[in-house]
Amino acid sequence: MANEKNQQTFSSLKDSLSGIETFYVVDYQGLTAGQLSKLRKDIREKGGQLIVAKNTLINLALQDGGKDFTDALKGPSALVLAQEDPAGVAKALSDAAKGNDKGIPAIKGGFVEGNKVDVKVVERLAKLGSKQSLQAEFVGVLSSHMSHFVAILDAYKTKLEGEGA
Repeated sequence: MANEKNQQTFSSLKDSLSGIETFYVVDYQGLTAGQLSKLRKDIREKGGQLIVAKNTLINLALQDGGKDFTDALKGPSALVLAQEDPAGVAKALSDAAKGNDKGIPAIKGGFVEGNKVDVKVVERLAKLGSKQSLQAEFVGVLSSHMSHFVAILDAYKTKLEGEGA
């Protein structure tokens, strides 16, 4: 890795990976420039970043952080970092793969919130939906239960008032 460009790329990769708890290793080979550009945009909208680099550099940067993905780094690979919404970024990858007949980008592996995961876990994560939609669903469930509780309290209050008369 004596090449200055490789050293800069390695340094940039290490900086990008610092503080990242979730990333995915994907095969992007077969995407056109337009499809790759659209994928980058979709991932960016979900708070992520797509990084294309040599497997050797990706592997060294990951191993420097204590993560071993040697088994996933076969053939052309890219790293997809998920800073804000791991499920949203996984969904963007899944939607892009469904959008073409080759099923690309193909997920090779991942690291979700500090744990190495296989392809099946990433696929399930993609089906969850975005962080915002999950939060909205949770708030809806809570408010529904709260309104039921208030109705029960109101009925009990009415019953107590009726007994007192």
